[in-house]
Amino acid sequence: MAYLLNSRLSQWPILYVILLYVSDSVCGNIRYSIPEELELGAFVGNIAKDLGLDVKQLFERRFRIASQNKKQYLTVNLKTGILLIKGKIDREQLCEQGLSCVLMLEAVIENPLEIYRIEVDILDINDNAPFFQRNEVNLEIPESTPLGLSFPLQSALDPDTGTNSLRSYQLSPNEYFSLKSQSDGGQAGIPELVLERHLDREQKPTHRLTLTAFDGGNPKRFGTTQIKVTVADANDNAPVCEQKIYQITTAENTPKDTLIVKVTAVDMDEGLNGEVVYSFSDHTPDKVRELFSLDATNGEIRLTGILDFEETDNYQISVQARDRGPYPLVVYCEILLTITNINDNSPEIITTSTSSTIPENASLDTVVAVLRITDRDSENTVDVHCTIPRSIPFKLTTSFNNYYTLVTHGGIDHEKVSEYNITIICTDTGTPPLSTTKTIRVLVSDVNDNAPRFTQPSFTVHVSENNVIGASIGSVSAFDPDSNQNAELVYSILDSLIHGLPASTFVSINAVNGMMYAHQSFDFEQLTSFEVHVGVNDAGSPPLGNNVTVNVIIMDQNDNAPVIVSPLPIKGSSTEETIPRSAEPGYLVAKVTATDADSGLNGQIVYQLYQPTDESLFTVAPETGEIWTIRHFTGKDSIRTKVVILVRDNGTPSLSSTITINVSVQDDTTENASNLGMLGTTGPWKSDLKFYLMILFGTTSFVLFVAILFLVINVHQGNKYSNSGFCCWNTSYLSRRNSRHGIQKASVNLQIPTNYMQAYENETLPQQFHYDPAMNDLMFLKIHGSAASMTDLKSGTCVAAEHGKPISPSKNTTHELAWRCKARSCQV
Repeated sequence: MAYLLNSRLSQWPILYVILLYVSDSVCGNIRYSIPEELELGAFVGNIAKDLGLDVKQLFERRFRIASQNKKQYLTVNLKTGILLIKGKIDREQLCEQGLSCVLMLEAVIENPLEIYRIEVDILDINDNAPFFQRNEVNLEIPESTPLGLSFPLQSALDPDTGTNSLRSYQLSPNEYFSLKSQSDGGQAGIPELVLERHLDREQKPTHRLTLTAFDGGNPKRFGTTQIKVTVADANDNAPVCEQKIYQITTAENTPKDTLIVKVTAVDMDEGLNGEVVYSFSDHTPDKVRELFSLDATNGEIRLTGILDFEETDNYQISVQARDRGPYPLVVYCEILLTITNINDNSPEIITTSTSSTIPENASLDTVVAVLRITDRDSENTVDVHCTIPRSIPFKLTTSFNNYYTLVTHGGIDHEKVSEYNITIICTDTGTPPLSTTKTIRVLVSDVNDNAPRFTQPSFTVHVSENNVIGASIGSVSAFDPDSNQNAELVYSILDSLIHGLPASTFVSINAVNGMMYAHQSFDFEQLTSFEVHVGVNDAGSPPLGNNVTVNVIIMDQNDNAPVIVSPLPIKGSSTEETIPRSAEPGYLVAKVTATDADSGLNGQIVYQLYQPTDESLFTVAPETGEIWTIRHFTGKDSIRTKVVILVRDNGTPSLSSTITINVSVQDDTTENASNLGMLGTTGPWKSDLKFYLMILFGTTSFVLFVAILFLVINVHQGNKYSNSGFCCWNTSYLSRRNSRHGIQKASVNLQIPTNYMQAYENETLPQQFHYDPAMNDLMFLKIHGSAASMTDLKSGTCVAAEHGKPISPSKNTTHELAWRCKARSCQV
């Protein structure tokens, strides 16, 4: 046994050839493998070479190929010994869907006779797409079906085998169903439709889906089928009368079996649930049942008796409409039947000439129709009078005895009324009078007599700054009462200048719908608003137009961070401040000032303490940026503290800046030395500081005593002159020895922690008096003497001589002066 392998470069590059020799002279067996659907003349194998035969002897020895099939698929070229395709081979047609498909051949050669068995294995290719036996599948599912219920569908077929066979299914997207398919060994199983959402026949009676089957070939092939799901009805709707009340008029001489009215009730359900049965209601009088009959199927009420106007001129009939569902629903329809007492014949209106269309600018007395009136009950037509409603711009004129002419009478405007249904009523003089009506339809054609009008006298659009170029910023709308071509509108930007530039460089407009677009990105800080003039024209002949002003308001965005203008950093990004160690709570350390180029909330600035070394030592006013101490310095506090102030705006998102303030604490000895210097101290003071401080404290106590005594005398004298408006100072002010040094009053919104007990009021003193052991007693006396001399005797207002400004009264009782003014006097 030997195995041979031939290969060639074609659609299938490799052919497998298996050659089995059973006997060298009697017979042999050879096997080829080829794909299906090879073209005619395609190479299969060199059979002469594979069998070891001489090509030159093939013709002489009558070499031939015999097939066990009726059709010959292969042939041999006797000149070359090559086995070729003679007929196109379809594996599915030859072997259906068998796993193996082998074409059995016999090669015969004579002189001597030798027979070889040839097996050609036909390999499958993906030449068939999956298909469904039916192009459409109809399913009927009740609308009350519970969710999750599945419905098996038809499976697709694919003649190919292996990986080229059917592999998967896919359902078109929808809201109500999903697809479930259980695969079997790589093969697609039976597809099932699963209900995912409740059905409502009245809302959607039919659902159309597409089921797609895919094979595993490369590329994949697919086939589709349509699924029609019909929602079966449930009795969830009651019948509804087309008219709740039927108002019918009939003559008293109406013949029997005349249809009086047809009552119609509609039930949105279907089947028995939608079939409506009619009957008289239980409270219907017997007289009505005798005069009228009701068809239970179609709701027709017919006359079965004789009507008598003198006996009864109207009837009220109640009809019950009920469906045929298992739990029937009922509705009642009312019929109001009016009986008229009429003559034998009514007048007749005959139209001899009419114009169905007139232009809206038609002149007065334009003829619309010519009418001829006849009445068989009267020999003289003068007895018939015809009228039309007075509210329309038409009138009837008589031309001959029995002729009327309908003409225009007043202005006709297509925009107000484009069509008139003119009802002509003709009444005879019989007893009772008999009337007849006729409606003539007159169409009013349009003329371009209206200019377009904008829906607003002016438009305002808002656009945020930093907008995208080409983005829509708003729209204008106009309307034209005319119709057709006369109402077709075209929008445009009129020529105008905005800051010296054409308006078209700022915005553009859609000529059809009036939508406006930005041609540049706007900056609120440079341009807050501008005006654009928009024009609109119709397509009439001649065209009419109008224009409107569009105010474009640019809205600010938070695109600018706060800028700190003071204090300015000295070195790098920080600034230096110095405070005495004896500073009391509420000492003003520094004030941070910042600006923001934005506006509104984006420009509102808030100050906050961002990074202090000790959070219990400082606080900041959120609105003013003032930095205050909130407690006394202790020996544990650092002599140099870094305070970082965050300045942010109220925009979204918020932008911020920071500044670092290095606060240095100055010892009290340094401050006292400075004060002594102010008093003119010399070298000996510095040599023995403690000795001189003791002398200073004694002197200060003496001065304080003298000042108190001086004030008591002044107060005593002031009581004598209280009626003259003289004001004086209360000595209680000096009871506090150490008032706040260098402190100004905080602003209203200063947030002081709970451990800071001092309170400050809204008004600000121009200068706070303070006491210093070294020199403040003398300074106080000097200030007091000036203040006393500045008393306003006319108004009773006490004025301090501090820069020539009055000291405003406040409510603090321990740190500020307490004021009480009565009549023309003040007491402190």
